[in-house]
Amino acid sequence: MGAVAGSFEVEVDPQRTPIPLDHGDPIPMTVYQAPTCGCCGLWNEHVEEYGFEVTSHMREDMGAVKESFAIHPRLASCHTAIVEGYVVEGHVPAEDIRRLLAEAPRARGLAVPGMPIGSPGMEQGDRVDPYEVLIFNDAGETAVWARHGDDGSGD
Repeated sequence: MGAVAGSFEVEVDPQRTPIPLDHGDPIPMTVYQAPTCGCCGLWNEHVEEYGFEVTSHMREDMGAVKESFAIHPRLASCHTAIVEGYVVEGHVPAEDIRRLLAEAPRARGLAVPGMPIGSPGMEQGDRVDPYEVLIFNDAGETAVWARHGDDGSGD
């Protein structure tokens, strides 16, 4: 499995059906975002380029959205998406989401806490600050799913 470090063992979920990386049909994704958030729209465009079909729901109280999906505050970002039963919190690269769907691990979802510069939707020229994509389970335990940024790995 792909997680490289963390507090829980990432295993295949036998109850999930993997979606291959070369899957050609659009994959439905529901995104909850604040109506005033510009970077959320840019992230939506990013995931659409990778075959996700986004349905956006504008919410004034994103705290309530995060609470309803049991997202721990330390994992929070500006938008929350649901795809194939997984939670995707924040500016997670579409490639990492596609990998999640292909590997079908037993997990709650992926998160990029905060809003790192250079992550999808947070682009500022060529600058890409180092950041991690975390995989998390229902207990809120995390492991590193991917690393991106100026540290020489990922992007």
